[in-house]
Amino acid sequence: MDAIQLSLFSSRLSALCDEMGAVLRRAAFSPNIKDRLDYSCAVFDPQGQLCAQAAHIPVHLGSMAWAMADLVRAQDWSPGDMVVLNDPFRGGTHLPDVTLIAPVFAQGQCVAFVANRAHHADIGADSPGSMPVGTRLEQEGLLIPPTRLLRAGQLQTGVLAGIAAATHNASITHGDFSAQISANRTGVKRIGELLETLGVAVWLQGLADLNDYGERMARTALEALPDGRYHFEDVMDDDGQGNCDIPLCVHVTLERGQVEVDFSGTAPQVAGNINCPLPVTAAAVFYAFRCLMQARTPACAGSFRLIRIQAQPGCLVNATAPAAVAAGNVETSSRIVDLVLGALAQVIPERVAAASQGTMNNLAMGARHDGGGWDYYETLGGGMGAGADGGGLDAVQTHMTNTLNTPIEVLEAAYPLRIRRYTIRRDSGGAGRRKGGDGLCREYEFLAPAQVTLLTERRKHGPWGLLGGAAGQPGINRLNGHVLASKLALQVQAGDRLQIDTPGGGGYLTPES
Repeated sequence: MDAIQLSLFSSRLSALCDEMGAVLRRAAFSPNIKDRLDYSCAVFDPQGQLCAQAAHIPVHLGSMAWAMADLVRAQDWSPGDMVVLNDPFRGGTHLPDVTLIAPVFAQGQCVAFVANRAHHADIGADSPGSMPVGTRLEQEGLLIPPTRLLRAGQLQTGVLAGIAAATHNASITHGDFSAQISANRTGVKRIGELLETLGVAVWLQGLADLNDYGERMARTALEALPDGRYHFEDVMDDDGQGNCDIPLCVHVTLERGQVEVDFSGTAPQVAGNINCPLPVTAAAVFYAFRCLMQARTPACAGSFRLIRIQAQPGCLVNATAPAAVAAGNVETSSRIVDLVLGALAQVIPERVAAASQGTMNNLAMGARHDGGGWDYYETLGGGMGAGADGGGLDAVQTHMTNTLNTPIEVLEAAYPLRIRRYTIRRDSGGAGRRKGGDGLCREYEFLAPAQVTLLTERRKHGPWGLLGGAAGQPGINRLNGHVLASKLALQVQAGDRLQIDTPGGGGYLTPES
């Protein structure tokens, strides 16, 4: 393909992913998917190499890019098949993120795969919201190894029934799975239409050309970085099980456009659930370097071919089964971005921002009673780090997540909750010539008894500033005015009020006197 043809081809693939996402959103039942947009869609080549994605969730898409090749090799695919999985050690991230993969066949051969990943607020954990403060993977919900959900186009009703039976509101589970199936079917159909126009040979060549182009674009960006070896350290506040100030270390080696990211010195995996499977670590690394590439660089596997990752099996960022991982996907992945950007800031501080809030402020809640109950999960925005081009944004999701907030009207209509306050947390961003973004304050009043789980970070150590900029303010969790731990489960009663103040971002440059 020439440059114009390749650009059109890339745009059509991206539009296809966008359409898959639109179908998933509009057909889903749960607010977590249809309102917060906690889902992602992508297209892969026959070998499982990422070729296109929508602008959805970085932690979903980067981890799929890392793990998909092994997944597709392990299956014997036929037209109309669809595989479901959530196993973090076989291509997933954490148990609530459920992935559906479908092959695309033409002229008797597999020519592509489509996939979508969506976060289910109820995946069968005893704890409402399926984000418990646990110590074992089995506590976090139903483990789904790669399993045929559709075979030759026919839904395997026993498989879906088994998944729904493990949850606490089967109708919502069925609805969300139907939406994910529909999204993949849309992707398969649209690729079929492209194949009718292009033909199989041109389609396959286009996928190869797109990844080769991504590699060339990435090489240009990476070769512009000064060669050298750069080191950075940070800590996780705690794991919810008594382990505090857990160290993470990275060594980033840049050499003539090649990158090695080595996590030697990082702590071993811990008892709590901040352990991170390697695909999630890869997603955070890919994201950090993708931010340094030109905007038109395609989101494909070729763009990451020049990046190698080293992490000792059994360490915090390459956890092994049966480690608990619910918060690794959300909290540790955020800190890995800080870690890599901190190393790069030593050589290109003008292109790297100070640390953003470094947490997703995970809040899971709900209640169990005869006949069902309710489950809810959301993440909260915070301050973005400031950089050379300006101050950080206030109260936004940063880095590894790209979800919306849940509108107050939706939250109050669907659950026994009332939002008492939802404001910018003024002056929480770090001081600097470029000020860090402010966090937010969200206060919930419970209208009925519920169980609540908090999985939050940056409650002890604020996000670091850069070049003399001050650190952002750490976050604070309170119940009825009393400060809470960063990670805990608790029972609340009607009338109780939970207030989450999220961290501010780090400042950039020494403040002017």
